[in-house]
Amino acid sequence: MNQKEHAPSLTVKCLEVPGRRIGAGHPCFIIAEAGVNHNGSLELAERLVDAAHAAGADAIKFQTWVTEKVAVPGAPAAEYQRSSLDHESSQFALLKQLELEYGAFRALQARANGLGILFLSTPDEEDSADFLDSLNVPLYKIGSGEITNHPFLRHVASKQKPMILSTGMSTLAEVGEAISAFEAEGNSRFALLHCVSSYPAKPADCNLRALETLGRTFHCPVGFSDHTVGREISMAAVALGACIIEKHMTLDRAMAGPDHAASMDAVEFGRFVQEIRAVESSLGDGVKRPAAPELEIKKVVQKCLVASRDLPAGHVLAESDLARLRAAGGLSPAFLDAVRGRRLRHPLAKHQIVGMDALEPKVESPG
Repeated sequence: MNQKEHAPSLTVKCLEVPGRRIGAGHPCFIIAEAGVNHNGSLELAERLVDAAHAAGADAIKFQTWVTEKVAVPGAPAAEYQRSSLDHESSQFALLKQLELEYGAFRALQARANGLGILFLSTPDEEDSADFLDSLNVPLYKIGSGEITNHPFLRHVASKQKPMILSTGMSTLAEVGEAISAFEAEGNSRFALLHCVSSYPAKPADCNLRALETLGRTFHCPVGFSDHTVGREISMAAVALGACIIEKHMTLDRAMAGPDHAASMDAVEFGRFVQEIRAVESSLGDGVKRPAAPELEIKKVVQKCLVASRDLPAGHVLAESDLARLRAAGGLSPAFLDAVRGRRLRHPLAKHQIVGMDALEPKVESPG
């Protein structure tokens, strides 16, 4: 299918989660991506939940998998994984080291619920998706690595819950095929995250205008999964219309582990949330008009028509009789043509403002 012609009949403009709507016109949904930054420790994972709540994130997200169902023994690790754990050359071994048991996620969900922050986790295979369903998670986040795994996408979509799909490493056609897998299960409740699957990602590789392409093509909420170092690229994404921002968070960027170096610490994440809220509040409704605080300033800064000299009652105004000066309260210079040639009802002193009440009615020339 030509993706420019992708049928939007099933897609929706907004996702519903407990207490929130995600989509254009609603506050940006901010996901603190804990990922594997717990280093396999439930205690560290619980501290990440606390930190995400303190930072003001809307959700804390982990990743759920059983290593034997994700990778074959000896599967090679990515370069960024090897450089962070140089004693591990196997992706399988690294995943096993970072894997949390299902019971840990029950504890993390309970902690998040107690704090009032949404608990999310990305399943990496069907059994983990089923487990998360047993926790009644409000939505599924699906990672970029699964975008061509259509059987898995259909399995998740069959849960009939909202889904957020990251689109790193994919073409527009592959995104469309993934959406077709969702729609084959009658599930149209999805959002798309533009993503660059590089850790850390370079700003020059981010191609943020793809946000508009995804939204225009698939008629759904769009956001950005940010793997850059720093905050500015996410701010640009929000300005371009991203209604979801996902960013990795850690307790300490110096920790050993594959994602810590490209993550924000808890203090940085708090500033990050505040800045997103400031950016989105600045966007407004697009109507060009004076902001409320400008109205008083407008009165004293914009020039108006005043008498350039003392003028008697009955005088017919010429342009030379009118000066354009800051005086507050007079007619705008835009009215110059309407005022010129009018007779004064009463005298005006030099620098006195010219108001409509000072003018006789305009006499039309006979036809």
